Amino acid sequence: MYGDRQNIYQVLQESDHRKEKAMEIRKNSGPIKWILIGISTLFLIVMLILPLTYVLVTAFGEGIKVFVAAVTDYYALKAIGLTLEVTLIAVVVNTIFGIAASWCITRFQFHGKKILSTLIDLPLTISPVIAGLIYILTFGRQSILYEYLRSAGIKLIFAVPGIVVATVFVTFPFISREIIPVLSTLGTDEEEAAALMGANGFTIFRKITFPHIKWALLYGIVLCTARAMGEFGAVSVISGHLRGVTNTLPLHVEILYNEFNTTAAFAVSSLLVIMAVILLILRSVVVSAGSRKESL
Repeated sequence: MYGDRQNIYQVLQESDHRKEKAMEIRKNSGPIKWILIGISTLFLIVMLILPLTYVLVTAFGEGIKVFVAAVTDYYALKAIGLTLEVTLIAVVVNTIFGIAASWCITRFQFHGKKILSTLIDLPLTISPVIAGLIYILTFGRQSILYEYLRSAGIKLIFAVPGIVVATVFVTFPFISREIIPVLSTLGTDEEEAAALMGANGFTIFRKITFPHIKWALLYGIVLCTARAMGEFGAVSVISGHLRGVTNTLPLHVEILYNEFNTTAAFAVSSLLVIMAVILLILRSVVVSAGSRKESL
């Protein structure tokens, strides 16, 4: 008994010694710490703060009236409405898919599981422009599916449904990739115990699984929303740039800039910046809330 206590005391002493040594190394890091801080700060200033500041300054460069006129223009309002509509649909679809795919990959064993997991990451490796081109080749006039879609009254190319499909494609990994690690770490013990006690699948998910994944789900939704609102490449290819019909905010900014209407272009761009800042704040809140929840 005495020997066990002595061993425990020795282990605690060694742990305290290692902590003190680590703190001493951090304190005596000298110029390396400040060099790394300086490089990081300079990078953020050049790559992030300066461009965003320039956007906001240029947006208000000709006065508040010009800014308001630019963001309340008919085509700008249509672009805002379409962007929000497409984003909402994409987030809802990807939330359903993300939960289903995550559950399938972490809770079942089947042939092709690794292939499914790899395919989920595919949009992250394919250029959005290529993704848009793929959908044009698949559902366009030259496709064998075109006549069937036309006879059914379904129009994807140069139409809003096509924009939704393209946006869903480029954003669907974000939610599932946040949930899968959490479900893998969680294991199945609690769910199996609930099943043995007679709980059905929906009750198990609602009472046991969802409380564990809700912060990861919210974080994935924030990332998916940010990506959907800013999507340009795939939407640009598949939309046809029909002003007031298929132009989202990024496409509307491009048109204004190509027309040399710089102030209006930056004014509309500032809306995307504001949305990005709001989403960044939401992400920080979600991460902070999730960290506090895990520490309790």
